[in-house]
Amino acid sequence: MNRLSLVFMLIIVCHFTPAKGDTPLLMANKNNLYQRILTLPGAILYSQAKETQKETEPLPVFSIYYVYSRMKIDNVQWLKVSLGRYGNRMRMGWIREDKTLEWSQRLTLSFREPVDNQDRVLLFKDKKSAEQLATSSNINEYEKIYQAAVKGEKLANSPVIAIQPSENIDIRKNFYLVPIHEYEDIFMKGTTARLLQVSSIPIPVENKFNKTPEKTQLQTSLSAQPNRANNVPYTAGITFVVDSTLSMQRFIDRTRQAVKTIFNDIKQANLLGNVSFGLIAYRDNIEITPNVEYVTKQYVSLKQGGDPDVFMKQVADLQATEWTTKNFIEDGFAGIYQAIQGMDWSPFSARYIVLITDASSRDGNDPLSSTGLKLAELKKLAHEKNIAIFVMHLLTPASKFNHNEAKKQYTALSEYPNIGSFYYGVPTGNTNELGNVIEKLSEQITTQVGQMTTGDNNTKVIIEAKKQEPTQLQDLKTKVDKLGYTLRMRYLQEQGEQAPDVFKAWIVDKDFKTPEKRTVDARVLLTRNQLSDLHSILKQILNTARKGVMSPKNFLNDLKSLAATTSRNPDRLGGATSMTAGKGNSLAEMGFMREYIEGLPYTGKVMNLSLDDWQRWPVKQQTEFLQNIREKINYYQFLHDNVDLWVSLKGGAIDGDSVFPVPLVLLP
Repeated sequence: MNRLSLVFMLIIVCHFTPAKGDTPLLMANKNNLYQRILTLPGAILYSQAKETQKETEPLPVFSIYYVYSRMKIDNVQWLKVSLGRYGNRMRMGWIREDKTLEWSQRLTLSFREPVDNQDRVLLFKDKKSAEQLATSSNINEYEKIYQAAVKGEKLANSPVIAIQPSENIDIRKNFYLVPIHEYEDIFMKGTTARLLQVSSIPIPVENKFNKTPEKTQLQTSLSAQPNRANNVPYTAGITFVVDSTLSMQRFIDRTRQAVKTIFNDIKQANLLGNVSFGLIAYRDNIEITPNVEYVTKQYVSLKQGGDPDVFMKQVADLQATEWTTKNFIEDGFAGIYQAIQGMDWSPFSARYIVLITDASSRDGNDPLSSTGLKLAELKKLAHEKNIAIFVMHLLTPASKFNHNEAKKQYTALSEYPNIGSFYYGVPTGNTNELGNVIEKLSEQITTQVGQMTTGDNNTKVIIEAKKQEPTQLQDLKTKVDKLGYTLRMRYLQEQGEQAPDVFKAWIVDKDFKTPEKRTVDARVLLTRNQLSDLHSILKQILNTARKGVMSPKNFLNDLKSLAATTSRNPDRLGGATSMTAGKGNSLAEMGFMREYIEGLPYTGKVMNLSLDDWQRWPVKQQTEFLQNIREKINYYQFLHDNVDLWVSLKGGAIDGDSVFPVPLVLLP
């Protein structure tokens, strides 16, 4: 590459201003909270309120969308939805209402890890069954029902329809949704417990394709065998698109080595033929620099790439060019386009392109572009063929000036609907890390193929990491898991196997044998902006309360003054409740409670503080209360700053609308 001749591009960031009416519908009796829904299996986004002109294939289950309008046509209720709070900022379309669930309070739960012989959580078909068993003292009956659920046996008249997965899932590392719709308090052996109605997706225990549950789903206690109409095997096609310009030789060699290692693992797992690799090399415009020989060149087709001997022979002579190109930017889009259009993807259930490069690519506006395709057009072509694009961006010291530009471009290019971006920046262009990431992702995909092909979720293709993996790799592997699940559900649908329906069930949040132990944590999805709002409110309360310890006579007036100020200038996402008049005897009544936490099933020690109680408390108790506020402030700050914990429901970078499931006990 010619490092002496550089092209600098001016990137203009346009700040979006929503048009009038271009916001979602408000929830009933709310001033700042918008209506949201969850998608059910088979939900499809249409460009119009009719079942033509599909914008997407079936959406991932429990995708969260804002509702912009509602319309009934030919007795079918339609919802106009978007992933974002501003419709023309994110993809907008129409979904049938019967393929959605209302989800007003954004409540979800996380399972606690069963420890000290604590049982897994049972899910009951109705509230009455759960309440009767929880409030009775019939441990023998409970034990019989529980053991049957663990073994996946079907008992006559059993009230249980599902059970918590046996493997612990940390919701902070692997985000999942078990939405809560209703709740009710009950007494359980002398203590208070709570009945919760939840939704989930059943994964049959005896399903030959999934003998153990998906990590983010619940395991049904009932046996089920799929009834497939066809017997087309589940296969994966992976095409490497490799930059073969001057600086790339050592990366080409490492990629070749990685694929050789992957083939050895595939062979050991008896999956040769189920995973196939293609390879396309690209350089740049040959009219300007004819010595580079080609813009793109196919070395291995996906048909050839199922045979390791053929693949290794075909790529043996792949070398980086010895000639410099026009400038540092190359025609990577040409390589991706060749992979999308030139490869035969039809035999493959799962389809992946892996771009490996140290430079940004020529967009369609670049006069040296051979395709004339802009990023959005290229990405659309890939999505139309259900191809996911991964980008291994080599952050070499020599390309430092191009890092930010390339990262922006490739983050957007590799974004997959409802999952996020499959961009990976390889620090310093480390060849070993490049090879390691390629091997792990390919092995992960191969394992998914093995699970669908053999029904064996213990397929030993992916070996557990010998050392702690980088956070970036952990995040990428989590997304590959989500993508793999989406692709497997699509495959089952195409084979005549309907994706599992969402079911509703009731659970008890305490352990049946030891009710003093909680088995689940109720959580609420808060956005990063909402958490910042809570943090700000608590800091103001803390500062005022500190003065109140020293001057109790002025404390009430200071709080009322602060509440009145907050009411006049509410945060556009926070929004104080309807009682914001600076009146009342508690912080909530005075207007400090925010709409997004109002009405949740918890008792907030801070918001429910009675000012009469405060004035009666000794200084020690007041100081302990202030310490509780301080701890919450510190927690909110830590959570806000820890970007890896946040989830972007619309994909892409973490922003103010990204969410985290905050435990109710940590609300003020």
